Amino acid sequence: MIKKWLIQFWGDLRTSADAGLLGVARFVGLLYGPIDRNLRIDEAWRKALRYRLAEHVGWRHALGGITYVLLMVLVVTGVLLAFYYRPSVEEAYPSIQHIVSEVSFGWLIRDLHVWCANLIVVVALAHMARVFFEAAYKPPREMNWIVGLALLAVVLAFGATGYLLPWDQWAYWTVTEVLDAIALIPLFGGLLADAIRGDVIASGATLSRFFALHVIVLPWITLALVSYHFTLIRRRGLAPPMTAADEGGRKWRVSGMWVDEEPTGGRPFFPNHLLRSFAVAVLTLAVAVTLAILFPRQVGEPANPYLVPDELVSTWVPVDVSLALIRFTGTWGLALFSLLGVGLILLPVFDRRPERGLRQRPVAVALGAVFFVGFLAAWLAGQQIRSVPPTARPQPDVVGAGQVQEVPLPDLGPTPPIPNPEDVGREP
Repeated sequence: MIKKWLIQFWGDLRTSADAGLLGVARFVGLLYGPIDRNLRIDEAWRKALRYRLAEHVGWRHALGGITYVLLMVLVVTGVLLAFYYRPSVEEAYPSIQHIVSEVSFGWLIRDLHVWCANLIVVVALAHMARVFFEAAYKPPREMNWIVGLALLAVVLAFGATGYLLPWDQWAYWTVTEVLDAIALIPLFGGLLADAIRGDVIASGATLSRFFALHVIVLPWITLALVSYHFTLIRRRGLAPPMTAADEGGRKWRVSGMWVDEEPTGGRPFFPNHLLRSFAVAVLTLAVAVTLAILFPRQVGEPANPYLVPDELVSTWVPVDVSLALIRFTGTWGLALFSLLGVGLILLPVFDRRPERGLRQRPVAVALGAVFFVGFLAAWLAGQQIRSVPPTARPQPDVVGAGQVQEVPLPDLGPTPPIPNPEDVGREP
């Protein structure tokens, strides 16, 4: 009875709706406009809900979804922080203090942003490791792998540009050390460091560039890459299981099913996988909020280019990795490890054989193991680093943003004594 009443009510409501008052909604095809008649949005929605996934799809395939959830949390919390943050040398640090101490739940939003920035790197690398060791990068999914690594690079760029924004001593001198190490890379290192820094030292110009990249340039790049990545996954489907070659010779379709399977085979996306995705999203948010509440991000003293701090406290996973590589292996270690990460993009170009077992591709597995194990080892080693390198020295003779240049006075010889006012006019 209630269902019948609701159906009748919905029909009467649509009938009574004046199409002239809903011109905008009709234009975008949300209701019953021409776009909906041509593109069949309702039909596409029902088809998406009827989509079925392969039987081998499990919880390990949720790592990509967790990465996307963390990215959305970063976007929301970043927008909220941008309402109060002021990107200038004079106001950056006070604005952070204002957010933490005076804005309602500002401390939670900021710490949630910091923790999600760490978690997204860990989860993205775990997702990358699953795709790598399962050889899901092989044809016809080469572009999925390339776009995924480009998204990882953008995530790292997000964290690197956002790390300086608090403008405290730890962030300032960490960025200074990393940029100094980049400047030592032959050929392009000096040009790259100068382009990032925008000045002879990290200054207001550096802060402005980091903020512009963080809130304007990188979000648009991320939107394009995420949209393309999801489109490719939808078109190509998920990679077959590792034992695909042993499944009686059946051919795996790009849609993610066996050719000889019935159309009803596999796991339904709705509600099975949708509920799994929802559970993963809720668990991810719970972990991030719990970490933000129990382990808030510390803040150092205001940034001072003339004063080297007693210690550096890292608050981002790649910072630990970078400092460990710089301190223990030098600039060449940082450059070679970065080059190894970039080189993984070319993996589908050279590893195109259909074999997907670990023993059947020893070279690729060895390179991947070096990268992932090296990242983990550098992360653990970098967490123990608290000292400032002895080469760090304040540079008072260099003009930074908001700083006054100290000009040395010429040598005029010994200063004459100042006469006593009581002796003025007296005979010697």
